[in-house]
Amino acid sequence: MTRRSLVAGAAGLVAAMTTGGDAAAMTTAPSVRGGGGGEDRFARGELRGVWIATVANLDWPSRSGLTAAAQRSELIAHLDRAVRLRLNAVVFQVRPTADALWPSPYEPWADCLTGVQGQDPGWDPLATAVREAHDRGLELHAWFNPYRVANHTDPTRLAASHPARLHPEWVLPYGGKLYYNPGLPEVRRFVQDAMLDAVRRYEIDAVHWDDYFYPYPVAGQEFKDDAAYERYGSAFADKAAWRRDNVDRLVREMGERIRETRQGVRFGISPFAVWRNKATDPAGSDTRAGVETYDDLHADTRKWVREGWIDYICPQIYWHLGQTAADYAKVLAWWDATVRGTGVGLYVGRRCTRRATRPRPRPGRTRRNSPVISPSPGITRRWPGTSSSPPSTWRRTGSGRWPGWWPTTTRTGCARRAERRAPAGRVGPGPLGPRPRSLSRYCGGRSLGASMCWTTLSGPGDIRCSWPSGNRSR
Repeated sequence: MTRRSLVAGAAGLVAAMTTGGDAAAMTTAPSVRGGGGGEDRFARGELRGVWIATVANLDWPSRSGLTAAAQRSELIAHLDRAVRLRLNAVVFQVRPTADALWPSPYEPWADCLTGVQGQDPGWDPLATAVREAHDRGLELHAWFNPYRVANHTDPTRLAASHPARLHPEWVLPYGGKLYYNPGLPEVRRFVQDAMLDAVRRYEIDAVHWDDYFYPYPVAGQEFKDDAAYERYGSAFADKAAWRRDNVDRLVREMGERIRETRQGVRFGISPFAVWRNKATDPAGSDTRAGVETYDDLHADTRKWVREGWIDYICPQIYWHLGQTAADYAKVLAWWDATVRGTGVGLYVGRRCTRRATRPRPRPGRTRRNSPVISPSPGITRRWPGTSSSPPSTWRRTGSGRWPGWWPTTTRTGCARRAERRAPAGRVGPGPLGPRPRSLSRYCGGRSLGASMCWTTLSGPGDIRCSWPSGNRSR
């Protein structure tokens, strides 16, 4: 099994939804802000969002060097589109490569804005994103990457003021990229300070991390942290245990410091979806994934949930039902069981980048130029109290996919056709009846990107549509 192709994360339609068990308890929490379209996010018991990736200009801005007015206009367009799609959150990447989309005293301005790292773009994108998102009833989850420094290995290409140049001993090259060394206590403290500056200064609703901790393994290459291990790792059985402890400390300390800095700001992580395979650990999922976060990324995602260090987890479950190495249903069931009794919210990141022109796409085949939410997934909707299996009232479609779902590769057809059939132009709950007669009835149109239409088959019809906001993957 391969992980997604690019390093950062293209925005597409995300999403996420609380499941049953303790995660569903979030529905009773008081809401600080309303959800998209004037709906209350907690009352509905779901989070419907979109990732907006900025690294390498994947989603925004469309290119570096635009005027401040043009950049702002593009950002507002993303937020307006989220409202039209009846989302209630955006996950905005504000620290893509150890740089910033706000005037940070710790790190230089991100080069995705002007094309020159450290150059002032003439405005404050994070301040604008927070204000404009809240004005539209959207939550703003600020997305940070803790350890990635650059998508190249040449420190001289970084801004002269970049901490990685001022402290070259903090940095390690690996797999064609530069990373901060997670084994150094001073690095751990610094990256927390850099991220907490945004928490302190802006009314963000959540801090969001994706799946990048220790780097994904690259065949034939070694992450050369032996010196740090010799200095700090003597109390551990092996280097792997020491590395996991380094990441554990980062997660635990960050959660504590967020709560100390600003009450009400949530802390969520969207990891690669397989903690460990059952063949490796009886407590693992019934999968045969080529990457296991516990062993390969030294990210003990299960522990973070069980210890309550985070407020929500959003595993990136990008595989289809029946996938031989990692079946969507089995992975979801494992996470559903993992969060129960913890009070940690479970959201599901879904990848809406598969073309669905065939009834059964070949396993593992995706479009390289498709967006991903952390990659850019689409919406997964589950109702509190349901099991991890589809409700018995749902019917299986001819494609063999999750009952009640009809994938499509259109942006225009899916939602626009559904909107014409929904009361008052709403895409959402309404008397739309049972399953459409054919995919094209609600999801026809020209192919512009991955989309998804679905409906429940119990009680009143409920059809929803989603699509990526960009056309590139991370």
